[in-house]
Amino acid sequence: MKLLIIDDEKSIRNTLKEILEFEGHEIFLSADGVEGLAMALENNFDVIFSDIKMPNMDGMELLDKLNEANIDSPIIMISGHGSIDTAVECIKKGAFDFLQKPLDLNRILITLRNATDKTNLVKETKILKRKVAKIPDIVGVSPAITRIKNMIDRVAPTDARVLITGSNGTGKELVARWLHEKSNRNEMPFIEVNCAAIPGELIESELFGHEKGAFTSAVKQHKGKFEQADGGTLFMDEIGDMSLAAQAKVLRVLQENKLSRVGSDKDINVRVRVIAATNKNLEQEISKGLFREDLYHRLSVIIIDVPPLTDRKEDIPLLTKHFIKEICSDNGMSERKIDEGALKELAGYKWTGNIRELRNVVERLLILTNNTITRDDVISYAKPVFK
Repeated sequence: MKLLIIDDEKSIRNTLKEILEFEGHEIFLSADGVEGLAMALENNFDVIFSDIKMPNMDGMELLDKLNEANIDSPIIMISGHGSIDTAVECIKKGAFDFLQKPLDLNRILITLRNATDKTNLVKETKILKRKVAKIPDIVGVSPAITRIKNMIDRVAPTDARVLITGSNGTGKELVARWLHEKSNRNEMPFIEVNCAAIPGELIESELFGHEKGAFTSAVKQHKGKFEQADGGTLFMDEIGDMSLAAQAKVLRVLQENKLSRVGSDKDINVRVRVIAATNKNLEQEISKGLFREDLYHRLSVIIIDVPPLTDRKEDIPLLTKHFIKEICSDNGMSERKIDEGALKELAGYKWTGNIRELRNVVERLLILTNNTITRDDVISYAKPVFK
């Protein structure tokens, strides 16, 4: 476990350090609240010990700051001048427990064990949620899809940055999710950000976070997407729509693995794997002066191009059956069948909306037809969409 001890008394810091290192933990020390807060914001500690009376920032204020920053680490408060009222106030503010000096060895170890049990429970809950939210399979046997699956298997275990290209609706996000799922970071966060959906004036705050009071509506401190993804993967969709100013800041994070929130000049270290996606030709955007060439080269260590559905027509029958099974299951319907004539008819269409469009058509067919879906059903209910 990775533990932080914040106390202005050197003897207390060193005593706790010796005890906890003997138990096999990795220990970090701080002599005051301001420094301790900075360390807590920059690192993922499993448990934090903090004295109440400290110079610069006392333990109660530190608790408030950690709560504002949404720090999940259990915080154990310690004090030589404690009282029941003080202990109650600490717990109300979110402290895991309260220890009074002089510290008792057994009490320290029992409290730490309980706190680490909580930390492990939080981690296990996150893993369980990730498993429950099962990632859909990449469906297909075409040469193009086989190449993509093989590429994912080779690239995912590395920390190489990946640029995923392809038209809208081809499944770029699904490729990104599988890159994360098959990586060594799969127990850490997978954070998505759609760069095209965020107004230009808010993109920096969304990506890098902001401090309280940084601008008019900044009523509290906010962690950006990079910080939220620390230790895991950040998926930056539609990165070709990002402003040049934001591109410059993203480039700095990729180069230095550190960022500063809007309204702050303090650097925060982050360890994030970036996967980007775009439906634009970034080389053409570079020639137009709309995308930074140096950022492009930082992002495109590996390039995975996801083909349009018209280039993988042999996958349409498999995808159609997959969507029938999925939609029926999601809606509590008995699973329906589709005949070969209907599948052949669907394979002959030009799917300008790609896989997303195919799924919509399958859902429409399931709603508007009865029993087995036939070729006539497809002609009646799907064809008018295209011709």
